Formats: sequence, structure tokens, C-alpha cells
Amino acid sequence: MLKTYVITGGTDGIGRAIADTYLERGQEVVVVGRNAGKGEAWLDGARQRGAAARAHFIHADLSRLADTGAVVERIRSSCAQVDALVLCARHFRTTRAVTADGFENTFAHFYLSRFVLSHGLADLLESADAPVILNIAGPGGEGEICWEDLQLAREYDGQRALMQGGRLNDLLGVAFADARPGTKVRYVLLNPGTVSTSFSGQYTPDVMARIDVIRRSAQPVHEAMVPIVRLLDAPPAAPLSAFVRDVPISPHGPGFAIEEARRLHLHTTRLLADWETGTTREASGAGKSRTHIGTSN
Repeated sequence: MLKTYVITGGTDGIGRAIADTYLERGQEVVVVGRNAGKGEAWLDGARQRGAAARAHFIHADLSRLADTGAVVERIRSSCAQVDALVLCARHFRTTRAVTADGFENTFAHFYLSRFVLSHGLADLLESADAPVILNIAGPGGEGEICWEDLQLAREYDGQRALMQGGRLNDLLGVAFADARPGTKVRYVLLNPGTVSTSFSGQYTPDVMARIDVIRRSAQPVHEAMVPIVRLLDAPPAAPLSAFVRDVPISPHGPGFAIEEARRLHLHTTRLLADWETGTTREASGAGKSRTHIGTSN
């Protein structure tokens, strides 16, 4: 049976390995990426393997909400169902940057886009027999959520932004399952460990030197793929699950508190509603009233 796999960050690293794996298995694969050249190279490879009809590339910058929304609409207009949504896209920034929408870049790219894609494609996932969302974001991390400054306007650090983003994605998974009792969709949070990929991002020379050291000792992509393929082929029975590589961890511990997940979900829906009505500015904390969400202090 032909299945449809949607993969963000699918032109490089783990995302590309997943895309290639399922394309070679004869499945329909939709890759989303910001680099048009890499996207065309992936399509060229598909054509050479005789799989051009099943390979699709959507050029999008997922730090931009308009681009993310356009991805959702394009998939909805061309796909009857989505069997797997794999969220891999990540981009590190040593220095803080604000998108044209007024959001901190890591918050927008690493969290907001995954929220919009998860919820925006939920009904297409429900149309599949055994649908799964695989969110590769590092569950179980020790990052602290700065509730009063989610976009780190006051004390930005690139690693801190990524670690907080991992925590926000944990809560995204909790809230997704909480909002859909009885859903067929299995939400899987995965920390693949340190993998030797391109480490997409903007780095200072000293940080890049540390990344080069990490890359040399990191596991190769083909090793990281083993538990990923296993989870995609046979999603867990529970609506929400979390793994560090192939080791399950409880999605009910302190880092997965339902109260925090609901708080974040409410804040995010309000933030997106304000953006859609054109009132969003650079956001500060989740503890503000709706009229102040998106307004810098």
C-alpha cells in the first residue's frame, strides 16, 4: 500500500536519510527544506532512481509562518492522507535574530513551525491507517523554560534557545495528545543522540571549532537511522511516547507536565491568532494577557 511521508529538513542529514529510505521502498515522499539547490539535487537523485513521480520538494523557510502555512496548504491540496510527518528541521544561531514576522528565529523555526505542521496536518494524518508524527527534538532534556521571556529577548544564548526548544516540543507532544482523545495519531518524541550531520546553523569560529570536534566523535547517520525506521514502521501503541535513541523514557515525568503543556498550547494559539490578524510584534512572555502577546518591552 502506497504511503505518504512528509519530512521537514529532508534535504540533508537524518531527514534526507529518512526521505531516501522510504523513496527506495516505493513510498510517496514530500521533502520540505529551505535550500532550493539541495532540494533540486534530491529530486535529481530521485529521477536517476526512476522515482521522480513519488518525490516532491517544497521550498520553504520554516522560520516564516507564511511559508509554514503555505506548506500545510500545499500538502492539503495534493495529498489525501499523510501516514507520517517527520519533523527534523533545525537551525542553530549563535547570535539572536528576529524573523520578519517578529519572532525569535529559533523559537519560530524549531517550535512554532512544528506546532503549525502538527495541528495543520492532523486531519490528513487521521485519514491514514496507522499515522505517526515523529518529532526529532531531544525529549527529556534539562533545558529551562523561561515562561516570562520565551523568545529570550533579555538573555539569549544559542544553546539555551535549542535546549528550551526541545522542552517546548516535549510539551507540544503532550498537548497534541491531550487535545485529541481517541486519536489514531501516534506522537513520538525522539532524541537521536549526537549524530554526524551538517549541523545547520550560524556559528562563531570558536563554536564551529567545538562543533567540528563533536562531529568527529558523533554516531554516523546510518546508525541513528535504526531506531528511527523502527518507530516509523511500527509506531508505539500509546498516543504519546518518548525515546532517547532506542530507549523509551516516560512522557509523564516533570518535563511533560500537562498543566505546562496546556499553558503553552494556549499561549501559542493566541500568538498565532494575533499574527494572523496582523497585530504581532516581537513576543515576550507567555504570562502576558492576549493584548500584550507579541509586544516587546
